[in-house]
Amino acid sequence: MTGTNGNPTDTTGPTGVIVVGAGPTGLLLAGDLATAGIPVTVLEKRPRKISNLSRAFALHARSLEQLDARGLADELEATGRTLDRLRLFGRLSIDLTALPSRFNHVLVLPQYEVEKALARRAVEAGAGFRYDTEMTGLVQDADGVTVGTRGPDGRTESLRAAYVVGADGMRSAVRGAIGLPFPGKSVIRSVVLADVKLAEQPDELLTVSAMGDAFAFLAPFGDGYYRVIGWHRGHDVPDTEPLDLAEVKEITRLALGRDYGMHDARWMSRFHSDERQAPAYRVGRVFLAGDAAHVHTPAGGQGMNTGLQDAANLSWKLVSVLAGHADPALLDTYQSERHPVGKAVLRSSGGLVRLAMAKRPWTRAARAALTGLVSHVGPARRRATAQVTGIGYRYPAPRGTHPLTGTRVPDVRLADGSRLYEALRDGHFVLITPAHEPFSHELPPHPDRLTAAHWASARRTTLLVRPDGYAAWASDTTPAPGALRSALTAHLGPAPARQLH
Repeated sequence: MTGTNGNPTDTTGPTGVIVVGAGPTGLLLAGDLATAGIPVTVLEKRPRKISNLSRAFALHARSLEQLDARGLADELEATGRTLDRLRLFGRLSIDLTALPSRFNHVLVLPQYEVEKALARRAVEAGAGFRYDTEMTGLVQDADGVTVGTRGPDGRTESLRAAYVVGADGMRSAVRGAIGLPFPGKSVIRSVVLADVKLAEQPDELLTVSAMGDAFAFLAPFGDGYYRVIGWHRGHDVPDTEPLDLAEVKEITRLALGRDYGMHDARWMSRFHSDERQAPAYRVGRVFLAGDAAHVHTPAGGQGMNTGLQDAANLSWKLVSVLAGHADPALLDTYQSERHPVGKAVLRSSGGLVRLAMAKRPWTRAARAALTGLVSHVGPARRRATAQVTGIGYRYPAPRGTHPLTGTRVPDVRLADGSRLYEALRDGHFVLITPAHEPFSHELPPHPDRLTAAHWASARRTTLLVRPDGYAAWASDTTPAPGALRSALTAHLGPAPARQLH
């Protein structure tokens, strides 16, 4: 096969993956695939540089746990600044110090710092990158996907892979190519963005509030500049309308009571915030992740975090299928596990915005009631915290399975002094057994797929943890003969045949 300009087709191979989009979602996915030895090519229409145009400034606990499982969390923690209380609007704030996670805080740092760490990991693992390259078309068949591209010099080529993942944002070319709608609506119009210096230092690391018809948010880049996000209900203009610093300052004064002496804006823009979700995250051999699959308001800072967790869910499943360890039907669970989470995030972030900008007496009364409920009622506070931080989501499990199945497994201590999320860094399943029950006679040889460990505590549960840190199988009693072997075979695939010497 040749490209449309007559050049030979560039092929990633029959077991390869093409990832479209080099944002945080695409980068984490590409790094996981490359680390597992899966050929992967990343297409990015932007030039080869890290953009400062990101709107994300917060990493929540579950995303930090996923980054910890990739050996990146500690360096990002050293770069950013931690916040132990998440303030949503008015008097409503969520104390994170009791969060059952090693990361009982929000990490505040610009999205581009996350992208730098993820890009370095992907490159070091062998992922291929094509910048200034646009996807122009996509055709599926029974064996793979052919992707048309246009490079920086206008040259067109065809790339071939077993699967394609669209992580190319709200205006996803991949989503358009597979004919999926993106139903939803614009929730907030004419949101202003600006990167500015401040003459006065804010009292809080993240400053956010709504007053009357105005909303404003301030977050530090760490280089002396702050990102300002603002909105005024009464000023609904097109995204193309010119923006000046005076308008940004006025909105900030209305929402926060002061503009902190904003000056030296290096960049300003307008955008509109939508709530949309694709009805399917998979069509044949093509998947959607991150903003290509779902977009929502920035309330709660869940956008980048949800995309990172999409990637963590999908990557190990692609690896298992492409390596021949799992039936392709495993890939269907990406839809059943992640689509409900995306829907829940749309609902919660949209609800926060509507309550923050409450204007009618009954919506203000609802906000006051919610504030009191979350602030003073323990179960409500824990549910809200678990949802915003991502640690409270669980995946559906077959009827009759152990109650732990599908739940996030905390970063428990292991008998050798290490932590679970350190053991997950190989991308393997992790089997945790009671200290005096090694089950060595039960374990089929899966050296490339399974890490065996013991609880540091006296816990009696036998637990199989998926590569993304969720429980795959568990037993509270010593498994019956062959039961553990059957469970491992079901989740890891058959053991490799013994080689003759």
